[in-house]
Amino acid sequence: MDVSRNLYAILGVPSDATQDDIREAYRLAARRFHPDANPNEGADLQFRDIAAAYEILGNPQQRYAYDEALRAVEAPPAYFSVRVTPSRRVLSTLDEPQVLYLLLEIAPLRELARQKRPEVRLNLTLVLDHSKSMKGLRLDKLKIAAIQIIENLNSQDRLSIVSFSDRADVLIPAGAVEDKTALRAQVNMIRADGGTEIYHGLRAGIDECRKYLSDRYVNHVILLTDGRTFGDEERCLELAEKAAAEGIGISAMGIGEEWNDEFLDALASRTGGTSTYVNSPTAVVRFLNERVRSLGDTLAERLKLSVAPDADVVLESVFKLQPNPQPLDITPQPIPLGLLEFNRTLTCLIQLQMPPSTRTGFRTVARLDVSGNILMAERQGYKAVSDISVEIAENPPPEDPPPAILDSLGKLTLYRIQEKAQQSLAQGNVVEATRRLENLATRLLASGQDELAQMAIIEARRVASTSVLSEEGRKTLKFGTRMLLALPEPEGDRE
Repeated sequence: MDVSRNLYAILGVPSDATQDDIREAYRLAARRFHPDANPNEGADLQFRDIAAAYEILGNPQQRYAYDEALRAVEAPPAYFSVRVTPSRRVLSTLDEPQVLYLLLEIAPLRELARQKRPEVRLNLTLVLDHSKSMKGLRLDKLKIAAIQIIENLNSQDRLSIVSFSDRADVLIPAGAVEDKTALRAQVNMIRADGGTEIYHGLRAGIDECRKYLSDRYVNHVILLTDGRTFGDEERCLELAEKAAAEGIGISAMGIGEEWNDEFLDALASRTGGTSTYVNSPTAVVRFLNERVRSLGDTLAERLKLSVAPDADVVLESVFKLQPNPQPLDITPQPIPLGLLEFNRTLTCLIQLQMPPSTRTGFRTVARLDVSGNILMAERQGYKAVSDISVEIAENPPPEDPPPAILDSLGKLTLYRIQEKAQQSLAQGNVVEATRRLENLATRLLASGQDELAQMAIIEARRVASTSVLSEEGRKTLKFGTRMLLALPEPEGDRE
């Protein structure tokens, strides 16, 4: 019998629960999450797991066989843990909806970071733009970064490199990193030419990554471009969805001002990857090497989050704070989170809308399910579950949100201000856009972000006089305020 999943944890009961306890836990879960009672997509997903767990634990004979199989194997460590902190533990009775934030922290087991561990194997594909606009320093730095990556990989890794403009060339077919001199020579042959059509390069890159697709590898495609692609964005997003279903992550890096940041955000978020603004050719080397370094420190890959709010609770947003802050699409579920590193906690801020409530007492809010593949143990679908409840009271004592949530909300406000400034400008409201940018500059100055504040001031003046934002200013403010959301890592998280 398969004992890779903790059925007791999925059902929310201890391993010594009675059959009556198990039946009652299932009845409660059915009232909360059955599709007939709860329309949320996350509830449907989680109820399938709950029903499958009950099918075994609710049958005494099958439960006995499961328990015997559990005793026959060594109990695995808790590879990662999930901690959820609400912005308030006691809510007031109100006749209108109210917002509740949940800080989700997915933390690797600390002992795993300290002990000698198997080396993580990478199945890595670089998809590199070599269109005419990359000519000069940009392409030079790109080559340097690619060569440094080659030097840092070993024969256990798999590497492929695709270069593209208006067509794609497989520069280095997927294979072991062995003859590094020959690989470096191939990279040095890249020349700038042609236009930008990302679909051809992305399709070729995913095809190369598929050749060694395996649960034993971190399977990842890194796309770097400095231009917009025309007419093929939807096809690229469809490719990303297929790649995500197969277990291939995509990270996207845009250099300069001409690329479509919304498109690259969507491309990365659909696979659990990251999207980054690289504002100078020199930064290309640092960003590419940092991304590959983080891939090589993977504890869990294909990490996914399912949020099952109660039927009367609305899931409004999920924002990944650390590492690599970015908003996440909440549909479809499960939500791809990417990878969990040995030495880093992955943190998300979840925004829920609670319904009007006049009834006092404790109530359930949502159930969070986090799953991922543990590379070092070759274990698929490792799972951690957290069920959240709050109290409703008529006159609760004053309660400040936890400092981490308060800090994140303050920084999230900065990101939202620049978003609203762009929205106001798109609607033709120049005065409102200018006011928001000036407000952003004031807040950034107060928080010690002088360079970003100066950019906000420059863009506010530009908008007031020309009714447009510069691409450099828009991207700098968007990605600059986004990066402020990275929570400071607790001492000892990174070694």
